[in-house]
Amino acid sequence: MHDVELLLPDRPGALASMGETLGRAGVSIEGGGSFVVDGVGIGHFLFVDGHAAARALVASGFQVTAVREVIVQRLRQGEPGQLGSLCRQMADAGVNIRVQYSDHANQLILVVDDVERGRHASEAWRVPHAHTG
Repeated sequence: MHDVELLLPDRPGALASMGETLGRAGVSIEGGGSFVVDGVGIGHFLFVDGHAAARALVASGFQVTAVREVIVQRLRQGEPGQLGSLCRQMADAGVNIRVQYSDHANQLILVVDDVERGRHASEAWRVPHAHTG
């Protein structure tokens, strides 16, 4: 899975154009979101094949700024403190979380500065937090 970071114009229809572009290319969005900060639209979207998504977007004039592998983790939704606990595990491992969102299956998606170290920390967190029974 990949996170695709792109810039979006701060105007009506920008997100619609992005979605239409991906639809025409047969590329499905698996999760993500977009925000406007200081007049600049920034999108982070999850794809099975982020490179295919990036090619389709660039071919239609969108500015893709990064394609990154992500960490996918399942939190126990009914148990308070899961996000804090996982993020503390990452921080203690020296991993900086750059972006956090959820996918369509309610899984936590993390874009981090060091994906290998982040995966190791995520797995170490998951083992004692796995469902039992």
